[in-house]
Amino acid sequence: MKAYTPEAMVRVSRYQNYFPTLPEEIKSDIYARMRELIEEEKIYCDKGNYKHMAQILSSIAIYEVLQRHGRSEEDAYKTVSEEMWKFLDPSGMQKLAQKRFFLPLMKKIVPFGFKKGSGYGWRYTWHGDDPQDRFHFECNECIYQKILSRRGLLKLGTMCCHADIINYGSLPYTDFIRTKTLCQGGDLCDFLFVRHETDAGDGWERTKSI
Repeated sequence: MKAYTPEAMVRVSRYQNYFPTLPEEIKSDIYARMRELIEEEKIYCDKGNYKHMAQILSSIAIYEVLQRHGRSEEDAYKTVSEEMWKFLDPSGMQKLAQKRFFLPLMKKIVPFGFKKGSGYGWRYTWHGDDPQDRFHFECNECIYQKILSRRGLLKLGTMCCHADIINYGSLPYTDFIRTKTLCQGGDLCDFLFVRHETDAGDGWERTKSI
């Protein structure tokens, strides 16, 4: 299992480019806070959850430590969210979505990938009866919601939900539809991908998902 250490987790987080720009004192305090968080949330620190915990714990630590060093809450949140979103690159997914086999491929690799990359605390509902042009599933339990709600930090969960909009919200020929998430007060996260023969704006309008 990969090491649950702050240094290793920051290196795989979406802050891996931002973190080196910080002053050494702030880096040290972030590492210290992450060590506390790892101990506090050790029930979730298993092999499957490693990448998720890297995002969750680094987000919490950076957000809190920036405020300890004089940033306003608003500015700390703005920095954490913008740096996370800036790291994302949806171009590979967009290129793949141009292919006709995109949705059939998603139906195979997404359940496999989520099973491999999800540890304790997750629960999904998969559907094997979707027509060729649709793929949907639900996330019924999410460790982002469990950890962040207990800490009064669900806004960081909403920030992470928005990463899906960046990754999936402008796919060619494909409408990504999500009406609710656990981190935004829903009873589950609903994911629906609908494939069209034409691109958005040519006979159909892209959904503004949350």
